[in-house]
Amino acid sequence: MYWIDFPPAWTAYGALAAWGLSRIEPGWLGFGPYHAALGGAVIALGLGLMLWASVTMLRRKTEVLPGREAAALVTEGPFRLSRNPIYLGDLLLLAGAALVFDAPLALGLVPLLAAILRARFIRPEEAMLRARFGAAFEGWAGRTRRWF
Repeated sequence: MYWIDFPPAWTAYGALAAWGLSRIEPGWLGFGPYHAALGGAVIALGLGLMLWASVTMLRRKTEVLPGREAAALVTEGPFRLSRNPIYLGDLLLLAGAALVFDAPLALGLVPLLAAILRARFIRPEEAMLRARFGAAFEGWAGRTRRWF
């Protein structure tokens, strides 16, 4: 099997696991009658955050895709609130999927996805930003939380 190591793929793997958990969880263990609407709202929030962050990066003419060298240190827009708004969007997508699928146990996958994103993507990206932008990165990282 070919394993795709890219943030949206990890989010999709988590959503697939959430769906699987929804098939085996007991019926009494659920979010209630509004789970799909709430999950849809959380997913929309995640997608909106990802879009806002991507547009902000593109306006600064820097890379959106992980693993590529940044041309600019983006500190405005959603990056004032989070050092990783796109990855935060991934976490919201997974939490929303758990809600849509009415799978409370799947919420446990959200911190697992956060750990994977931190280890596989965030740490290397922050090392690259630190090396490229030095004190400017350190100042921004000191003022801005990783998630929110």
